[in-house]
Amino acid sequence: MRLTRYTDYGLRTLIYLGLKGEGLATVPEIAKCYDISEHHLTKIVGELARLGHIRTQRGRNGGFVLARDPAEINLGKLVRALEDNFDMVECFQAEGNTCPLTPCCALTGILREAMEAFLSVLDRYTLVDVLVPSAPMSKILGLFAGVSRI
Repeated sequence: MRLTRYTDYGLRTLIYLGLKGEGLATVPEIAKCYDISEHHLTKIVGELARLGHIRTQRGRNGGFVLARDPAEINLGKLVRALEDNFDMVECFQAEGNTCPLTPCCALTGILREAMEAFLSVLDRYTLVDVLVPSAPMSKILGLFAGVSRI
């Protein structure tokens, strides 16, 4: 299973916000920190806001913060919401499947089970589980050590 960049950047954005603590963050600030496209990150921030994970404030001094306690943001649910396709192989798709083995192939079931196991592990964790404040992480993210919402 490979997560899309969209989901990866969404997770990184929430980690940044969780470690930043109080105070608004901006798209340029996070994009620079992770060396990613501001345009792409703007779409992700919009989706995270739509999902209720972040609260945005418009205007010249605008930005965004976590809207929920990190302990309430389940990683499995978040990944399911951000990923648009969990089709690991062609046979997972009803349309466009050209594999002649699909009707009798045991691999399809095994791969589906593996996917469910992957998501099941993520279901056991929340954002708070990955918010481990450390001087190295704070330095990498350009945050002050010791500032955290946890």
